[in-house]
Amino acid sequence: MQTAVIAGVGPGLGESVARKFADEGCRLGLIARSEDSLRDLADDLPTEAVAAPADLSEPDEIEAAFETVRDSLGPVDVLVNNASAASWTGLQETDREAFDQAYEVGPRAGFLCSREAVDDMLDGDGGTIIFTGATTSVRGREGAVGFSMAKFGARGLAESMARELGPKGIHVAHVVIDGGIRPPGAAADAEEYLDPDAIAESYWHLAEQDRSAWTLELDLRPHVEEF
Repeated sequence: MQTAVIAGVGPGLGESVARKFADEGCRLGLIARSEDSLRDLADDLPTEAVAAPADLSEPDEIEAAFETVRDSLGPVDVLVNNASAASWTGLQETDREAFDQAYEVGPRAGFLCSREAVDDMLDGDGGTIIFTGATTSVRGREGAVGFSMAKFGARGLAESMARELGPKGIHVAHVVIDGGIRPPGAAADAEEYLDPDAIAESYWHLAEQDRSAWTLELDLRPHVEEF
């Protein structure tokens, strides 16, 4: 049984990924700031799961969260870097604190979480690290300097890690979410959104891919007439 850590668990994609991996029999480590919602989700999953509350902008809290997961569930086999925190503002409207926050919760947290997980994977039989990207990972968006910077940075980190760690048995994949993810409460048939449960299915596929045919980057978008 594999242990998967979801770094950045909210009521949308993070929860969908947690539920999918739990349904497939993984043990789950859940990391986010909201302790109550994490514990509620952990209690509701059909597998062994542990809530590890942490502010992903704080390196010491990231380290402590992974220790909590290891103490309860053992070494990490799968990591999903799903966190982001950036305002949708342009250059002159974005202050330094907001810009720093986008970096700290985005690429820096991805770096720190990956370092924690990779030690376990190298000691074991490899593993999988998945980064949640966005349209702005490949095309900067007007009026979103912090978000664009963070997603570009995470994509570069993922690509560099994939080349370094692939020969060592660790699959690193970056997923471009090219569109809005359906928010909680939206109509299930809203075609303009990506279904978070469907995205989670793709994440599970990445975690299960044969080493002879690993995906480096996966591009997901909703079915709309323009495409």
